[in-house]
Amino acid sequence: MNYKFDILAKPDFSSVKITIPAGEKLKVEASSMSSMDSHISMKTKLKGGLGRFLSNESVFINEFTSEGADGEIMLSPGPSGDISHYDVTQGDLFLTSSSFVASGSNVNIDSKFQGFAKGFFSGEGLFIMKCSGQGDVWFNSYGAIIEVDIEDEYFVDTGHIVAFTSGLDYEVKSFGGYKSFFFSGEGFIARFKGKGRVWIQSKQPYALVSWADRYRRIEKRNNN
Repeated sequence: MNYKFDILAKPDFSSVKITIPAGEKLKVEASSMSSMDSHISMKTKLKGGLGRFLSNESVFINEFTSEGADGEIMLSPGPSGDISHYDVTQGDLFLTSSSFVASGSNVNIDSKFQGFAKGFFSGEGLFIMKCSGQGDVWFNSYGAIIEVDIEDEYFVDTGHIVAFTSGLDYEVKSFGGYKSFFFSGEGFIARFKGKGRVWIQSKQPYALVSWADRYRRIEKRNNN
């Protein structure tokens, strides 16, 4: 079953309004709900354990049930950015850390081990989230979301990856030689191969921190 939804205030401060059919459930990342109808109830469940913790997701999932009639819920995730939607009936979806917002009740959410090389060197953690089954998944970004359909090969900076489909494989590598890696300001990239789609965020937190750090006030100490 697919739920009716409307994504508002794209692409900078997006929220998503979802209609939960009567008697149905919606799985939502902790702290994402901003408003809802009064006949919607909530239960908090422990999900994913260590894998979700290591992927920077909350180990708790809130399940919202619309009782007696259809109900509307508004979700507003923390990052200042966009929200996108995907129907996993088309194929599995992989999400990078902290991008999951919500899913339908028939979507299975598991943590997938990336491997030590991909995890440590990508800067995105050792685990990503795998969404499978049937129905809707909503995910968010920092900045706007850009969709790219890949037919063969494509390179993406690891800090800009939000999600990608199961038809793609990837490897993480440095961009250029050692001099380029340390002095160009570019880090690791993911080399995607295959046929599928990748969602890219237009901004990344690490670049913002690096830019803002030069304006940080430093207290000068008097050694006298």
